[in-house]
Amino acid sequence: MRIGFVVNDVSTERPEYTTTRLAHSAVRLGHEPWYVNVADFVYEADESLSTTAYTCAGKNYKSPDRFLEDIQGSDGRRESVQLDDFDVVVLRNDPAGDAVERPWAVTAGVAFGQMLARAGVLVVNDPGHLAYALNKAYFQHFPEAVRPRTLISRDEDMITKFVSAQGGEAVLKPLQGSGGNGVFRLTKDESPNINQIIEAIARDGYVVAQEYLPEAVDGDVRMFVMNGDPLQSDGKYAAFRRVNKGPDPRSNMSVGGKAEKVTVTDEMLQLVDLVRPKLLADGMFLVGLDMVGDKLMEINVFSPGGLGTCHGLYEADFAAVVIAELERKVLIGRHYGALPNHRWATL
Repeated sequence: MRIGFVVNDVSTERPEYTTTRLAHSAVRLGHEPWYVNVADFVYEADESLSTTAYTCAGKNYKSPDRFLEDIQGSDGRRESVQLDDFDVVVLRNDPAGDAVERPWAVTAGVAFGQMLARAGVLVVNDPGHLAYALNKAYFQHFPEAVRPRTLISRDEDMITKFVSAQGGEAVLKPLQGSGGNGVFRLTKDESPNINQIIEAIARDGYVVAQEYLPEAVDGDVRMFVMNGDPLQSDGKYAAFRRVNKGPDPRSNMSVGGKAEKVTVTDEMLQLVDLVRPKLLADGMFLVGLDMVGDKLMEINVFSPGGLGTCHGLYEADFAAVVIAELERKVLIGRHYGALPNHRWATL
């Protein structure tokens, strides 16, 4: 099975990234993983799709570190390939990572992914529905029961009144972005600074104001969901609690959050049940759900991270389960021909 992993930039990939974990697992299972920079797509005059892609010699790599070292180094292979030669393409580029320096790249993965799906290649997550998820407004299409109270606006007075209605405690963040960037937790003591905070966020677009959930003091839970169900390996869930012991209210790993084992509760599984129908309908093969208490804070559908963290915490090979599932989908496609991509992605 030839698998293409689309990333922001091959040179900036790191061994601990989930994409590395998946690609390393693929080569160990006998498949042929290729990395594709989101900037290297080509739509040719004959309507074919090509790219420059990176792979390795197919050694039996024992660690993701050595595997990625070969991909990025002189021992790797760099070739021009036809994209429709891939059995499956996994979109793992984070649009938010390109928003400032390369805004033209923000929609590139989705746009070329749509053309590739039209050509009959399985693309996950489904690019047609990823187009609707390029900002946090996508989250508002999920059931109200799982969402904290939310206002999306650029109007300073409306945002201030919303925060006041929450007792002066709320979370403010940009509509576009990821990794905890630009996220502020407002407390009653910080109310004099609210106008400056709103202005800082609104300078780059819309402001998302959410009720503050007291349970967030204990961090949040990242749970991987595949085909609408919690991802499991050997009876263990791919989930962990992210906590930040310092003054920063964010628990994202990228801003210093630490990972701990978590016991998956019935309450968490009920949240998954509520979001499952839309995830399946939208062709969201692999996502990361961020939970606080009985609410979802975010749904990461582009490049959910932490699979290596789960592997380390539970000594379970979750990446191998994901690759095996992609193999199953490719086999289904060979028997039935090209299926509608959004259905094929979660079949």
